[in-house]
Amino acid sequence: MSIEIKEVKTKKDLVKFVRFNLELYKDNPYHVPNLIDEEIMTLSRDKNPAFDTCEAIYFLAYKDGKIAGRIAGIIVPESNRIWHQRRARFGFVDFIDDDAVVDKLFEAVETWARSKNMTEVHGPMGFTDMDHEGMLIMGFDRLGTMASIYNYPYYPKQLERLGYVKDQDWNEYIINIPKSIPEKHLRIGNMVLEKYGLKILKFKKRKEIWPYANRIFETLNAAYAPLYGFAPLSERQIEYYVKMYIPMLRLNLLTVIIRKADDAVVGIGITLPNLSKAMQKARGSMLPFGFIYLLKALYSKPKVVDLYLAAVLPEYQKKGVNALLFNDLIPEYNRIGAVYAESNPELENNTAIQAQWSYFDHFNHKKRRVFIKQI
Repeated sequence: MSIEIKEVKTKKDLVKFVRFNLELYKDNPYHVPNLIDEEIMTLSRDKNPAFDTCEAIYFLAYKDGKIAGRIAGIIVPESNRIWHQRRARFGFVDFIDDDAVVDKLFEAVETWARSKNMTEVHGPMGFTDMDHEGMLIMGFDRLGTMASIYNYPYYPKQLERLGYVKDQDWNEYIINIPKSIPEKHLRIGNMVLEKYGLKILKFKKRKEIWPYANRIFETLNAAYAPLYGFAPLSERQIEYYVKMYIPMLRLNLLTVIIRKADDAVVGIGITLPNLSKAMQKARGSMLPFGFIYLLKALYSKPKVVDLYLAAVLPEYQKKGVNALLFNDLIPEYNRIGAVYAESNPELENNTAIQAQWSYFDHFNHKKRRVFIKQI
């Protein structure tokens, strides 16, 4: 048996790095493939504005000449500065269930991290919170989502064998959609609109969103500032994500709450039809038919919707603004025939967010973890 670690230095090797995930999970019924071109763009120094400040390195593990694993090492200086840490991240990690392969992959990242004067390695995480993060530790028999990682059950066992321990967990929920808006939400929502001078914006044409697009991400920056490992998106990163994500929004499932006095974006709620089956059919590519599968799913009448992103400015949190999001979106969910919603990962210590589900029939069906190790 021969294990060899190679640093990814060419575009050809980067394509191999990205495609390994699809090969490892081929025919797995729960795995949702990423789009190859989108992941290559994320990992490309000349495409992703995260590289204005971030450092990264990518490794492939070969066993007997065949790719058997991949891993990225990432340093986000702004996150380290804000949180007073010297941490490297590992991410975009996949491997066969082989101790020697896993040992070599993580040895490569840990050696690189030490060379950069880091004292800890944690992950899986990406360059920003818009990248996938958190290794699945519960819910292996559940279909993944476009916004989250799916991994085999042996992954966390291998991390623990290497001495990695829990640093943070996220919970994910199934929320059954009620047939009508809960009376308490209606009452709170109407009160909040009047008390704080707010207004719910809905859009009929995509061009109507663009004046608010950057402000949506600025609200996200402010709302997510206290969350685990968060570093604010730069102006260039905001422009990057605006161009990437705004065109794929479904307008009736987008809610923007503004303050009438100055048109400031106070809160946002973004829902998408569940695209998991369409992504599986696309098999990582928009061509020749991938875009058809995705467009069909995006404008379908889905039974499942994904609560993709929600954010409220800090000064309006715990004041009932979330009720406005539910009041707007629940009728839309019923109109398109959605039966239940799937939440994105929510930090287990973010009790305020998780408490909002107490008004609905819900259950925790997935859990994911960021592991950490002193080096």
